[in-house]
Amino acid sequence: MDVSELGSSRTVPVDGGAVRVYERGSGKPIVFVHGLFTNAAVWRKVVPILAENYRCITADWPFGSHRIAMDQDADLTATGLAAIVAEVIDTLDLRDVTIVGNDGGGMLTQLVITRHPERIGRVVLTPCDAYENYPPRMFLYLCWLARVPATFEVLAVMMRVPFLRRLLGRSPIGYGWLTRLRLDDEVVDHYFTPVLDRSTRRDVVKFLKTVDKQDTLDAAQKFGNVTLPVLVAWASADKFFPVQHAERFVADFPDSRLEIIDDSRTLTGEDQPEQLASSILRFIGETTARSAENEVVHRK
Repeated sequence: MDVSELGSSRTVPVDGGAVRVYERGSGKPIVFVHGLFTNAAVWRKVVPILAENYRCITADWPFGSHRIAMDQDADLTATGLAAIVAEVIDTLDLRDVTIVGNDGGGMLTQLVITRHPERIGRVVLTPCDAYENYPPRMFLYLCWLARVPATFEVLAVMMRVPFLRRLLGRSPIGYGWLTRLRLDDEVVDHYFTPVLDRSTRRDVVKFLKTVDKQDTLDAAQKFGNVTLPVLVAWASADKFFPVQHAERFVADFPDSRLEIIDDSRTLTGEDQPEQLASSILRFIGETTARSAENEVVHRK
């Protein structure tokens, strides 16, 4: 699958391994955080729009569809993954970052802004795990399977068969209910084939064994202390993340707003990239202007 829309790539060393990072555009930085069993490619339709005005940074975070395996002793808990995101931001010396999280990446974004907010300027949360809904009930089976020895080895054997891989990918327990649009074969293959590598499977199983909704509940306790502007861009037709959670975000974050992405499910970057990009552009523009006005007032 062609991911050239994401820009040039390089490998960034982090504690416990390395992460493949893509960059396109120049200007203020936007860092994107994808969810479980997707990778940087989930933003391939959004980046070209935003890169006309901003420096767009995507990455294959070690979340199951990454092609650079982590060290065996890497911390791949949710808090460990959030620390990796923060470390990449720090290594690239990014400042006033707009961080955009989706699905499980939205969960990581919540941990980043409550644990490592120093370089973050604003936040965009699209449909994602939050509060008690981590993981969504329908995906609990992944956590159970991770605890059964050799289960993912058997799944990997099945997924070597393209028909079975794509059948699973388009099922409700794959990507079937995460998107309104049917994902092409090459997209399903791009997301799933990294799991065929034993080291990648080891990484994702390691993460799944540690999934605990206490992580999101603990983060939520700190939302009231987050002074960053937050855009909650939620899908109108999401099957896993109810709009009530979006409304709860807006109630909990002191400086936040809600925008609905029409005719979309969880993976808004797949279903409605133009709508999502427009919301992000408007949000960055308005909050940047407001920040500049506040600086002028303070100088007076």
